[in-house]
Amino acid sequence: MEIAFSRLDERVAKFTLTGVSTSFANMFRRAMISEVPTLAIEDVRIYDNTSVLFDEMLTHRLGLIPLQTDLKRYKPRSECTCEGAGCPVCTATYTLSVEGPKTVYSSDLIPQDPDAAPAEEKIPIIDLGRDQKVVLEAYAIVSTGNEHAKWQATTACGYKNYPQITIGESCDGCGMCVDECPRNVLESGQGKVQVVEGRQEFCSLCRLCERACLAGGIGTEAAIRIGADAERFIFVVEGDGSMPVRDIIERALQYIQKSSDDLVDVMNEITGEGTE
Repeated sequence: MEIAFSRLDERVAKFTLTGVSTSFANMFRRAMISEVPTLAIEDVRIYDNTSVLFDEMLTHRLGLIPLQTDLKRYKPRSECTCEGAGCPVCTATYTLSVEGPKTVYSSDLIPQDPDAAPAEEKIPIIDLGRDQKVVLEAYAIVSTGNEHAKWQATTACGYKNYPQITIGESCDGCGMCVDECPRNVLESGQGKVQVVEGRQEFCSLCRLCERACLAGGIGTEAAIRIGADAERFIFVVEGDGSMPVRDIIERALQYIQKSSDDLVDVMNEITGEGTE
């Protein structure tokens, strides 16, 4: 397996994964979405709420706010020595005390731990009118998107097969396929159509170029053929700001490795291998 990054920053990563099956690529995608632990608000204690929202609706909005997550600092309650009671090791605490008229944003949610602050400051929570107020405490815990979408570390995560573009000798460079390509992947040059340098991966596999070539009436087969590499995939991953996208990728790979090791141990236990 080989990974080659074409973009990698705090929020977005684009990379090519080579030498794996479609099943592995999909497992990797699902692991990044649903198996990377993050902080999210789970419990809310409301002291005063005279806004237009019911307590449950307000709590739901708070739960969907991405929170900065340091997994070296916080651990799931199931692994904490407090046995689920809630302590600084497994729980991040926030307070919200606001009075209208004003728009309440995620920046108004004050964290007890500054390193667990909301990932974005301008996420609107509610509009308060005159004499309306909200006073509450919120408690965030670590879990995964497998339990609820609010713990998903990604806002977008997908892949496609790497496109293969073959231009046959019968191509006469008419340029009809170039005009049809919506991604500007093709160009005419030296009496023949060719792929624009560096743009092959932008091909969407729509095959409009093949149809245009056939419509030109040159033979019964298109001079240009579009295919897909069965063992090469282009991934695009966008994080929600709770952690760097690189950490999301690493955590997903660690989850896959651990799951594989656990499966091997179970199989060895069943077959009796690896025991003295």
